[in-house]
Amino acid sequence: MGTHRGTRAPTPESAAAPPVWPGEPEDVAAETVDFEAVALVLANTCRWGGRTPRFYSLAQRALTMAEAVEAMDGVPEADRRSLALHALLACAPAAWLGDAEGAGPAPAKAAERARRHGERIDRAVREAAGLAAEPPKSWNELLRLVAHMTDAAERRDVGGGPAHGAGVPFPPLKLRIRPMRPERAARRWLDRFRALTGATGGEAAPGTEAAATTP
Repeated sequence: MGTHRGTRAPTPESAAAPPVWPGEPEDVAAETVDFEAVALVLANTCRWGGRTPRFYSLAQRALTMAEAVEAMDGVPEADRRSLALHALLACAPAAWLGDAEGAGPAPAKAAERARRHGERIDRAVREAAGLAAEPPKSWNELLRLVAHMTDAAERRDVGGGPAHGAGVPFPPLKLRIRPMRPERAARRWLDRFRALTGATGGEAAPGTEAAATTP
């Protein structure tokens, strides 16, 4: 298991020991990842770079994906927990890089640099969470499917995002997404992280509350 620096609840009581905020992507390493800081940054980062009529955080998107994985039938319990943790951490690179989706295509060099940084951050975050650096190929395919279905559910329930007339349409998740306040999304993200990793420091929130909780 990784260091789990972020096991403190993101509340005013933790002000004496401030989070270690994500820094330069070139410097990220497993021992520097603070999951409380990741939860707070993702909860305060709006999906699609803010191109949506309602604030909807990357933390809640990650929670929604993890919940969808945990609800799947036919997946062994041990695999389901690891898959859900991968889903929960899928948006983590944005804590270092921001969420540029919806801003239009980036120049080739910038896109390649962001891709390399994202891969480095993914590896460091997974190691810190006690996961293998790379999930099996079949898991990647399943996680991509869940991401596409989450995209469709977000557009249905939240609105916004880039134009999406082209490409293969995916069915949305059955669950309904109700955007929640950033502070609540941060708590839920960190609670779910603790539940999936067995880390201490707070009571786990039920997975069903990730998407169903109202503001």
